[in-house]
Amino acid sequence: MTTETYSGNTAPYGYTAEKDAYLKRLRRIEGQVRGIARMVEEDKYCIDILTQVAAVNKALHAVSMGLLEEHISHCVVGAAQEAQASGDDSAVEEKVREATAAIGRLLR
Repeated sequence: MTTETYSGNTAPYGYTAEKDAYLKRLRRIEGQVRGIARMVEEDKYCIDILTQVAAVNKALHAVSMGLLEEHISHCVVGAAQEAQASGDDSAVEEKVREATAAIGRLLR
């Protein structure tokens, strides 16, 4: 199991409890992408292909938002709790920067 470290303490990443659900969703998305490739190989109607691409994008967006929520509720909050105990806000600032950068990438 992968863990996050705050001042030497290790804790599972926020998504760990939902890892199987995320993997299941990603496998479903992977199958959708293979289906799109098959549609292109079979010269299916372009609008039907675009509809499937939109569905994959929506599914990936849902995974992204779930992971972002987990990061904020677990990693950022954990860093804030650690900062409260230690008086060092640098871990919180780093986690907030990570979240902000991730949001920026999602909005591009």
